[in-house]
Amino acid sequence: MRGYWMQMTDSQTMLELRETPTPEPGARQLLVRLHAASLNRGEFVLGHGLHGQPGTWKAIGGEGAGEVVAVGADVAGFAPGDRVMGRCAGAFSEYALMDVAEAMMAPGPLSWEEAASIPLTFLVSFDMLVLQGRLQPGEWLLINGVSSGVGVASLQLGKQLGGRVIGTSGSATKLEKLRALGLDIGLCTRAADFAPAVMEATDRHGVDLVVNAVGGSVFAENIRAMAFEGRLATVGYVDGVLNADLDLEALHARRLQLFGVSNKLRTKAQRAAAVPRFVAEVMPHFAAGRIRPQIDQVVAFEELPAAKERMEGGGHIGKIVLRMPVVG
Repeated sequence: MRGYWMQMTDSQTMLELRETPTPEPGARQLLVRLHAASLNRGEFVLGHGLHGQPGTWKAIGGEGAGEVVAVGADVAGFAPGDRVMGRCAGAFSEYALMDVAEAMMAPGPLSWEEAASIPLTFLVSFDMLVLQGRLQPGEWLLINGVSSGVGVASLQLGKQLGGRVIGTSGSATKLEKLRALGLDIGLCTRAADFAPAVMEATDRHGVDLVVNAVGGSVFAENIRAMAFEGRLATVGYVDGVLNADLDLEALHARRLQLFGVSNKLRTKAQRAAAVPRFVAEVMPHFAAGRIRPQIDQVVAFEELPAAKERMEGGGHIGKIVLRMPVVG
């Protein structure tokens, strides 16, 4: 089978398309013939924990959708021919192994490309907004960089949870397009200057939950924009700023809660623990069409390097998806 491998050094990233043996499913594993896999920025950022040590090669891709072709021992609930989606290592390949605990049935109304955009991105949003963020109907949600894959997913899930959503972006065009997905207020800025506008929009209440996928450059401004007992989720640092000032007086007086969202140090069991609840609470929205994954672009398998450049250039809205070649 063919699949993409990546090597990272301190100065560059190299991609290589390799021919490797098709894997055999082990106990509680599915062998999936992938039809689509979506890109995630963290896959290509050293330090997010998704790649490994600098200088090492690794099969890449973190989420995909396809057809089960074989099952390992102790597998229940799945059979060859099933349409599935899930998080899996090496998803930018023609075949991948998917742990049963991470696998979900792909809803019939969704295309392969749409299904491939759900498992990692929306589970991250579910972690931020529900498991840790506890977003309640009527609360204010602020999303930094709302046009990113996780930003759009958080916007869509946040609206289904009854939240009122404020999003920041450097593009007024992107913000306007996201109004169709329910964005209540769009703030066109790339700078750490949005707190006054947030306070005005919320009638001085502030936001109850922040999704920070940008990084340290907006951290202090997010603190200034938060409500009493507000929560702040840090899910990325695409700005490369890993340190930021923390207003301890605000943290203390307003009883703020700060938390990170990462699978870097979690065990397989910990990563999979939220899947049953996600299936029960979120998947019905996809099946009913209330949430439809936002696809920016679908690219051919051989065009991964160009797709990576588009994602890193920030010109996309939602997900960029890799369409797998037809295997004879």
